[in-house]
Amino acid sequence: MFTRRTTLAALGLSLGLLPGAALAQFPDKPIRLVVPYAPGGTTDIMARTLQEPLSKSLGQPVIVDNKAGAAGAIGTAQVAQAAPDGYTLVFGNNGPAAIVPLIQKDVGYDPVRNFAPVSLVSIAPMTLVVHPSVPASTVQELIAYARAQPNGLEYGTAGAGSFGHLASELFGKQAGIKLVHVPYKGQAPSTMAAMNGEVKMLLTSSSDTQDAAVRAGKLKLLGVSTAKPSPLMPGAPTIGDSLPGFEVNVWFGILAPAGTPAPVIDKLNAAIRQVLADPEIQKKFMGYGCIATASTPQEFAAMIAAEIPKWKDVVESARITVQ
Repeated sequence: MFTRRTTLAALGLSLGLLPGAALAQFPDKPIRLVVPYAPGGTTDIMARTLQEPLSKSLGQPVIVDNKAGAAGAIGTAQVAQAAPDGYTLVFGNNGPAAIVPLIQKDVGYDPVRNFAPVSLVSIAPMTLVVHPSVPASTVQELIAYARAQPNGLEYGTAGAGSFGHLASELFGKQAGIKLVHVPYKGQAPSTMAAMNGEVKMLLTSSSDTQDAAVRAGKLKLLGVSTAKPSPLMPGAPTIGDSLPGFEVNVWFGILAPAGTPAPVIDKLNAAIRQVLADPEIQKKFMGYGCIATASTPQEFAAMIAAEIPKWKDVVESARITVQ
């Protein structure tokens, strides 16, 4: 005979089983992958490359949703505020996932507290190039040349607060040289400025235009920013060879809202790792200038946590702000 107490106990037991049952069935509906930029950029292209194979691996459609604005902060903030159930994710990178909150006020999220990292997706090097008029063929020679310039060495960027801006300031700080920032409205104009000699140095992500300029002798490639030589730039030394401790990675990865259950994170991570192990996906990513690189959630979380104090120091010492 059921009493009120046994009925409530049975109800409580059944309710207690629901979360586990829901986790076991995850995913049982489409997953929204927010790209916090407009269509057509590198982040968007990579997300759409992963879209179909991830859908097959997870057994549910993965829908890419572009939510551009505020250097990626708008779309990222939306995911931070989403339900922590694994059905809303963001395809982030260094910018909104680590740097933007340091240079913009009230972005609406904390990059560590408000997210559960799922997996790193890819890493790309930055390239250090100079105009041919600069009498330097190595990073060491460039540093020596810069130290001899009483007014500093002009460098171009895609704009104030861009990753190239921060990376260049880090380079200048570690090298002990004076640099003069010349911002442009995007990567293409800054590359043209370096080719024309308007600025002497450029530390930025590689592009087809820049690569062609290096081959044509219109720019000199001195090094890559990654800790190890990059297969994307065969033969190029690392900047760290001449400036020990210098390492900058452009990284991309997928994050979920904080509080997303660990089994859900693990299932998403396993699917991403499976897709990134595909040689065809790896080949496509290299065509985008990136190296497909998966990680555990813990490794990705540690990477983000280490990035923030590193760039906070650069932002504060160089007094970088974005209006």
